[in-house]
Amino acid sequence: MSQDIIHVYFVPGMAASPLIFENIKLPESKFQTHVLEWLIPVDNETIEDYSNRMVENIKHENVVLIGVSFGGIIAQEISKLIKLRKLIVVSSVKTKHELPKRMKLARITKAYKILPTSLVNNIDALAKYTFGKTVKKRVSLYRKYLSVTNKQYLDWSIKQVICWNQNKPIPEAIHIHGEKDAVFPHRCLGDCITVKGGTHVMIINKYKWFNENLPKIILDEKLA
Repeated sequence: MSQDIIHVYFVPGMAASPLIFENIKLPESKFQTHVLEWLIPVDNETIEDYSNRMVENIKHENVVLIGVSFGGIIAQEISKLIKLRKLIVVSSVKTKHELPKRMKLARITKAYKILPTSLVNNIDALAKYTFGKTVKKRVSLYRKYLSVTNKQYLDWSIKQVICWNQNKPIPEAIHIHGEKDAVFPHRCLGDCITVKGGTHVMIINKYKWFNENLPKIILDEKLA
């Protein structure tokens, strides 16, 4: 394979399987794609240590790293550990200040400590928490894409989102966000590529936009 091939690694959203990227097709003449699957955290593991374990599954240098939702937070943490060609954050936040008020309140009240237990074996509730109130008509879809129901993982990952302590955006992070995102309502601080009509699950239902525009973003070409 040509040495000019660009390796693109994807990190899925919270509890999501690699299947959320099944329709993302980048030109094989230029790109090779990989998906980082979720690991089960160890007791009291920090987000920094967890991200360091995720790095062990990145087998190439100078990669493009694309993280969706909670995966976007992990991608930003990974970017602090290794050199990346591009860091792309989708349907996520760049700092704790972009979190919605309900999550900031959960941090203050520590409500996140009692929430996950009720979600572990309830895919409907998990889908609603992960993807927002619009989930009711789409539960069958999320049954396909939500695959991680390990209690320790859910407890840990929800806490990491709500208690993420990043104060300033990483300057090189490219932020792509949907204007109708119900989980992280659109309030990007700083530069942001806004996808018209995009929701929190736009990596799934607006894959055509990503297939058209991701190569341009990676190669620093002008978007249409």
